Amino acid sequence: MEEKQRAILVGINLNDDADFEISMEELASLAEACDMEVIGKVEQNLATINQAFYIGTGKVDEVREAATALEADYIIFDNALTPSQLRNLQRELVLPILDRTTLILEIFSTRAKTREAKLQVETARLQYMLPRLVGMHTSLSRQGGGSGLSNKGAGEKKLELDRRRIEHRLSELRKELETIAKDRDTQRKQRMNSNMPQVALVGYTNAGKSTMMNAMLDMFSESEDKKVEEKNMLFATLDTTVRKIEPGDNKNFLLSDTVGFIDKLPHNLIKAFRSTLEEVRNADLLLQIIDYSDVHFKEHIRVTEDTLKELGADSIPCIYVMNKADLVMPEDELPMIKENRIYMSAKKQLGIEALVGMMRDRIFLDYKECQMLIPYDKGSITSYLNEHATVSEAEYKENGVLLTLSVKHSDYQKYINYVVS
Repeated sequence: MEEKQRAILVGINLNDDADFEISMEELASLAEACDMEVIGKVEQNLATINQAFYIGTGKVDEVREAATALEADYIIFDNALTPSQLRNLQRELVLPILDRTTLILEIFSTRAKTREAKLQVETARLQYMLPRLVGMHTSLSRQGGGSGLSNKGAGEKKLELDRRRIEHRLSELRKELETIAKDRDTQRKQRMNSNMPQVALVGYTNAGKSTMMNAMLDMFSESEDKKVEEKNMLFATLDTTVRKIEPGDNKNFLLSDTVGFIDKLPHNLIKAFRSTLEEVRNADLLLQIIDYSDVHFKEHIRVTEDTLKELGADSIPCIYVMNKADLVMPEDELPMIKENRIYMSAKKQLGIEALVGMMRDRIFLDYKECQMLIPYDKGSITSYLNEHATVSEAEYKENGVLLTLSVKHSDYQKYINYVVS
């Protein structure tokens, strides 16, 4: 069995931040998701961040000594380091240095499955790397000097070549992603033209979004190959998956599973995945999946809502799904509904039908109960309504089919000439 890389975590508690311990615990989880073993932590209370080293100069010596004593392979910082901080720390600590952003990018890189996800992650990684090239090349000797390109040392020439290669690669990636985005946009428009309501699963990573998707497919679909991958790990799902959910009565909807959020999610990643996350912005309803058994669930809600705001999706109606409630509440009390919240368990399928009922109450608000008499020579309209409305009764009269139905307001207006009551 291959031995895990050993890592020391370094964090700053700025002005007694109440969420500091949560952030450090999450950093440890991110390291473990990268198959690293956390062997120690170095923490410091500061009023402001040290611009040169992130941590205080005395703490730099402490980190170096701890890394030597514990035989660490990596030193991981709980925040994004500036290019100059990375360069200075690399010079003083010698060991490879990662920050929170690099760690998340590494996880995304290993989880990406589709071509689009791989391109998006590579774009974010290169954008983050570009201004930090100097810190990554501190081991290169600086020869020569003076001014002018012709007098640059070997290290500087290498930096310039790397920078050009990265900029060229970023240009290629943007073009390829633009093509994929156009295809995705076409598919999205086709779905919108179907008049089927769209619901998006959102929430903190590992809250149970994919489990929720599969639970609905289990209950309302016979096709096993439609299921999505679900694992108990951070960022198990990167690719947006859209599935048609058919609970009956023709009140079907499209459900999309999206990438999970996390505190301090790198801005470059949000930008890179923006086209994928368009599914969220175009949804009629959001299901925010929350791990109710996690003691930090309130903080997870805040992070999710901050991210939704950044995406421009904070005004979309939302149901708060308190998932994994069976781990902290008696099962016979589930499901429990309180206004726009439902306490349930997707894994045990406790509350799936109740949740779908809440969803349908919201996404089918504009449906109208009526009767329409459709002439026999307008069979295409009858077929359309049977497919897109909820027909509770059909009577064959002398001059046409009398349908008792619940129909979307837009279709009601479209066929208002056939309404009889």
